[in-house]
Amino acid sequence: MAKDPNVLARHQAIHTPDSDKRPVNIGSTQCDDYVPPAAGSIIGHCEYYYRPLHAEYVKKSGVSTLQAIKAWASKWNPWDDLEVVAKLLRNRDKLIQARSSDANWSRHASFMMRHTGCGHQPPDYYVSYGYYYCSTYGKKLMPRLSPAGQKWLKDGRELLQRNMEDGLGDNMDGNAIFIPCRRYPNRSVTLQVPQRRLELNNATFKKFAFDTHVPAYLDAGLADLPIGDLALIGGQPNIEEWTDGATWKQAVDSGVEVGKDWGGRAAQGGKQLLERAMQRLMSVFD
Repeated sequence: MAKDPNVLARHQAIHTPDSDKRPVNIGSTQCDDYVPPAAGSIIGHCEYYYRPLHAEYVKKSGVSTLQAIKAWASKWNPWDDLEVVAKLLRNRDKLIQARSSDANWSRHASFMMRHTGCGHQPPDYYVSYGYYYCSTYGKKLMPRLSPAGQKWLKDGRELLQRNMEDGLGDNMDGNAIFIPCRRYPNRSVTLQVPQRRLELNNATFKKFAFDTHVPAYLDAGLADLPIGDLALIGGQPNIEEWTDGATWKQAVDSGVEVGKDWGGRAAQGGKQLLERAMQRLMSVFD
């Protein structure tokens, strides 16, 4: 990818920021396509994707819809925030090491520190879906679920990130990515991506994320949830409307009605709710 001389100049200028005279041992251009594994302690947490260091992102995530975040993230240049970049550069060695425990580590930050000045941008997924949807979905949905539903949400979040780790690891070793679905082997995922290129192609990464979410949701036990939980997960028209009480009431009421029919039409009703829940979980990628 062609290098932007203005970007390179800006990166060179911040290697020793005015506020911190410690030298930063890094060349003007670095492009390391090896993706080191994450620390086990962070897997299952929303900060795995992105820690909200950039003021612009924090502002956007607090007032915008998911669709607006996705549109914004496709154009956002995280290198424009020189204060954050300087902070990351000072800790670069820790952010790019395997299983890093640095307080600023995230997949997004690690990518930035492995690709300094070479023109590569982190996958949009890390902020527009990974962090935003993980944190917002959990915040809005968790308190309304049954204990079983809350466990599913927690387990599913961890499995999503473990699937991502496994896929990135496979891509470091070769061109084949395999993500098994243990409960439903026919929903396992096989992808062919050129070695060490998964993180560097936005469209490819989005497809990878889309495909590997299905095994995570199913292995976490989506099909075992009470009908009320399935209605809550699948009943919302849009995530932006979840703060509206009427929307939640409609979803709960639909679950109650299905529950009344859990005798004669149990199997069909449960299947329809399960399908709606899965469609809602995956629709964010559209």
